[in-house]
Amino acid sequence: MNIVVLCKPVFDTEAKIKLKDGSIDSSGVNIILNPYDEFGVEEALGITEKYGGEVIILSAGCYISEVVIRQALAMGADRAIVVEDEALEGTDAHGIALTLAKSLEGVEYDIILSGMVAIDDNGSQVNSRLAEILNIPQVTVVQKLEISEGKAVCERQGDGTTEDIEVQLPALFSATKGLNEPRYPSLKGIMMAKKKEVKQVVLADLGLSREDVKPQIEIVEYSLPEPRQAGKILEGEVEETVAELVNLLHEEAKAI
Repeated sequence: MNIVVLCKPVFDTEAKIKLKDGSIDSSGVNIILNPYDEFGVEEALGITEKYGGEVIILSAGCYISEVVIRQALAMGADRAIVVEDEALEGTDAHGIALTLAKSLEGVEYDIILSGMVAIDDNGSQVNSRLAEILNIPQVTVVQKLEISEGKAVCERQGDGTTEDIEVQLPALFSATKGLNEPRYPSLKGIMMAKKKEVKQVVLADLGLSREDVKPQIEIVEYSLPEPRQAGKILEGEVEETVAELVNLLHEEAKAI
């Protein structure tokens, strides 16, 4: 049972976003493994511990933090494929999905796992685009996954409900919180991760050019949300403050 896990480096969840010259300023920001991708890594490890096989970490971008890849390897993954190319700077889900698909040519896999979304852009498009290119089934927002005899039965979050879905393998699954509890890398795992293979690839190695990964959408402008206003405390008689509160919620907060 060979499993590929898609991993994306993202800003630390505690990072303060700043803009510089109209773009996001990444200077001084700590880079971490996308938290939802950790669920994918953990699920892959659990499956291979039960059925045997190999866990391969796959990542693509203009800059891939080695610390992030080594973290996934320290958790227990066997090896990694990293596509790092400056031509991927500014590309969108189309370019990343195409790059990942090309990276998987010649790689034997039964399952592709990833997080349901990356916490930096919340796009949640790469998984679906990749599955479409590879022409394999996909199930999103998976909170339970069972593998048996060349197929998978999974439970996914629906719109206010849950859905039970069965698909044939190979297939792609995107994980959500609740699927498992990601393990912490052990000291032994951290030491072993330093010796595991990390295959470095550029677009030319995949037969791709800058034009192939040209973004299909254009980002016109970045802007930060307006600072949150201080709360208001209404004082006075109940009848008066209730009427004032309703008016503020309607006219100012636009909540009702």
